[in-house]
Amino acid sequence: MSENHKPTYLVDAYSDPVVIRIDGRASFQNSACLREFMGELLRQGKTRFVVDFLHCTSMDSTFLGVLAGSALELRRVAPGGSLVLARIGPRNLELIRNLGLHRLLTVDSGDFPMNFDKCDQPLACDDRSELESARMVLEAHENLVSVDEANRSKFQDVMAFLKNRVEQK
Repeated sequence: MSENHKPTYLVDAYSDPVVIRIDGRASFQNSACLREFMGELLRQGKTRFVVDFLHCTSMDSTFLGVLAGSALELRRVAPGGSLVLARIGPRNLELIRNLGLHRLLTVDSGDFPMNFDKCDQPLACDDRSELESARMVLEAHENLVSVDEANRSKFQDVMAFLKNRVEQK
């Protein structure tokens, strides 16, 4: 992947399950549009999602917190729903397990039996204000703590900093 390639989420919102393919780095810079997309589809009654990690080069804790928040919301509104993480490489799988997300999400690190070829619609990520971004990042890290209390010590400094930023505005 070239340095100029903008990381994207490619989606097929009309399939069942809804398919989201990560192309590049999944991070705080592009997680808000994923959060909004999944939230909107949940409001529309979609309850089955697959996230394809085959082309995910790396991810950060904010992205993982957004996934956790989506899974928590899915459990709340549709207990029979599913959020499957598919075709995950060893490094990304290690990050998911270290944060305890494997207990919340379905993790399939093998060759998930699905065709991802129709997943070609890019999600548009709008620019956000510094305050909106700080709120989203804080919420994502709070989601990680709600999934596994052991994450509090990992992210307490980040969360304290972000709470301070949000309260100052």
